[in-house]
Amino acid sequence: MNDPTFRLTVLGTRGSMAVGGSEFHLYGGATSCYLVQAGEESLFLDAGSGLIAAPVQFPRPPVILLSHLHLDHLLGLGMYPRLTRRGEETRILVPAAPGRDPRDLLDAVFSPPFWPLSLSSYAGDVRIGPLALPLSIGEVLVEGIPGNHPGDCHIMKISFRGKSLVYATDFEYEPSAFDALATFARGTDLLLYDGQYTVEEAEQRKGFGHSTAELGLTLMERSRAKRLLLIHHDPQATDEALSARNRLLTDSNAHYAKSGEVIEL
Repeated sequence: MNDPTFRLTVLGTRGSMAVGGSEFHLYGGATSCYLVQAGEESLFLDAGSGLIAAPVQFPRPPVILLSHLHLDHLLGLGMYPRLTRRGEETRILVPAAPGRDPRDLLDAVFSPPFWPLSLSSYAGDVRIGPLALPLSIGEVLVEGIPGNHPGDCHIMKISFRGKSLVYATDFEYEPSAFDALATFARGTDLLLYDGQYTVEEAEQRKGFGHSTAELGLTLMERSRAKRLLLIHHDPQATDEALSARNRLLTDSNAHYAKSGEVIEL
C-alpha cells in the first residue's frame, strides 16, 4: 500500500502509578501507552491505563507490544473495548522467557481473584504470543535490545520506510547499557526516553530502574537522534513541576510528553 503515514500518539505517559486531579491535566495521569501508526499497520507500545481511551477501529488488526510486565504497563488491557468486540482480532506480544507460556503470564494478573476473567476469554479474537525480536509487521520492522530495569525491559526500535523511533522506557543508567542504547538509537527520528527523576531523585533512588532528562539529552547528542520525547513521568510530578523541568531543557528538539499529543515522523 502507498499510505505514507508514520505517527506517534501519546495515550498515556505516567510512570509507576496512574494519577488523577487538576494538577495532572496537562501532561496526563494515565500510564504508559503509545499508538504508532505506520501505513496500514497499528502498533501499541505498552498497555497502561492510557489504552482504555485508545481507538478500536483500524485498517488491519493492531498489535500490542509489551516492553515488560510491570503493572503500570498492563493496566489498560482488561478495559480496552476492542478486546470485547466479537470477531475483532488483536495480537498481544508478551516478553516471555523460554519455556514460559505468554498466556500464563497475563493470566497471573487477569484472572480470578484479581480480575473477573482471562483476556483469552473475552469476546474478541485475542491472540496472545511471545515477543520475539526482531519481527516484521507488514512493512514495519521492530527490533530490540535489553534495557536496564529490575525484572528486565525491552528497548524497541520501530522502523518504517526509512524512518524510525526508539522506545526506551524504564531505563536506569549503567555505562555498558547506555553505550548499547546510544548505538541502537543512532540517527533515529524520535527517541522516547525515561525521564522520570530529577538528578537529585535519581541519586536517592538508585536501583529503582529510572533515569533523568539530563541523561536523555546526553543520549540524544550521542545517538544523534533528531528529537527527544521524555516519558514515564513520576506520579508525584505535577503539571507545574513538569513545566518547570521542561523550561530547563537545553535543546529545542526535546520536551516532556503530554497525553494526547501527536508527533508526525
